Amino acid sequence: MEQTVQAIPLENLAIAFIPVLLVLVIIWQWKLNLVESIYSLFRMLIQLLLIGYFLVYIFNSDSSVTVLILLSVMLVASSWIALRTIDIPNKELFLVVFISISVSGIFVLVIVSQGVVTATPWYKASILIPLGGMIFANSMTTISLAGERLVNEIKNGADFFKARQAAMSTSLIPIINSMFAVGLVSLPGMMTGQILAGVSPLSAVRYQIMVMCMIFGSSGLAAAIFLLLIKNKLNLKQTTS
Repeated sequence: MEQTVQAIPLENLAIAFIPVLLVLVIIWQWKLNLVESIYSLFRMLIQLLLIGYFLVYIFNSDSSVTVLILLSVMLVASSWIALRTIDIPNKELFLVVFISISVSGIFVLVIVSQGVVTATPWYKASILIPLGGMIFANSMTTISLAGERLVNEIKNGADFFKARQAAMSTSLIPIINSMFAVGLVSLPGMMTGQILAGVSPLSAVRYQIMVMCMIFGSSGLAAAIFLLLIKNKLNLKQTTS
């Protein structure tokens, strides 16, 4: 297939903000949290612009230390963000979340980067950073959902094991829905990007299967580890309240 991908001019990119502005107007009219929405939008823009320039340097550096430092920063950031929706003091829970995302994420990242796509060298930034980002981000979301549901279930009088069951089920809804929809309702990001770049759809499908397995495995393991480790934190909170 011919390579069809092209750089998007800034004036064309600005058109993508038209639906964003419409949603912001609706949020304002409905008296929702407009400040948070605008803040998240500007934060997204700044973060992506910075990471774009930074990744150019990382991809050209050929340094395992630099790649490992960046992955560590991503782990810390995803662990902290995952705490936003969980009603337990952050200082008590951060280590639990960090361990959950790190153990599951690194395990899956090693399997995929070394066993599936066989990165050469093993620390190749253009492979480890994008894959690590997908793994950590999805694990972060899964833990947020699991933690929020677990705390709410316990507040409503459920015992820990039933609460854990509900939390695990809730946390996996996004990825399970994605697996039901992929190929029928949606063409996911990696597959779409490869097709736009001119890669054969059959080759893109293989990569997308890898990504879906990677996300399901890492997210499920992260949620399971989190729900196993959090029990002591919940007991501590109950005995000190």
